[in-house]
Amino acid sequence: MTRNAERARGGAVYDATGGRMKTYTKSPEAIARLTPEQYRVTQQNGTEYPGTGEYLHNHEPGIYVDIVSGEPLFASSDKFESGCGWPSFTKPIEPAHVTELRDASLGMIRTEVRSAHGDSHLGHVFPDGPRDRGGLRYCINSASLRFVHRDDMVAEGYGDYLDQVEDVR
Repeated sequence: MTRNAERARGGAVYDATGGRMKTYTKSPEAIARLTPEQYRVTQQNGTEYPGTGEYLHNHEPGIYVDIVSGEPLFASSDKFESGCGWPSFTKPIEPAHVTELRDASLGMIRTEVRSAHGDSHLGHVFPDGPRDRGGLRYCINSASLRFVHRDDMVAEGYGDYLDQVEDVR
């Protein structure tokens, strides 16, 4: 690939065809761009108030990426209405981009979900999701995400994920 066939964006490299980003990193520049709420949630393991997240009622086709690293996390086709007050998904778009850790805070045992490359706190996963779709509910803070609309996925380097996003036009 020639130098002209690549372009840099936010510390990540995309190929000229809109293919997957080659690197996902947590950089000081990305952290500096976070709002206070995004910083509290992603870097200090915070939680948004239920029902307040920007993406709770988003029904547009696209993918959700880590606000810090840009790594693809969830697809709109895997989003569902759980009634819990946070965006909920049945599975990650790339399982390798999500880590699950035991969380014993708040006097209960839960499974925390973090982005693998950005190390952002995303939320928690619970075993009470739709049974016909695997039974999991990834309960995710909107503040940890950036939504990339289907129409922008190729231009932003996420073209390889178009097959995982429904077209609702």
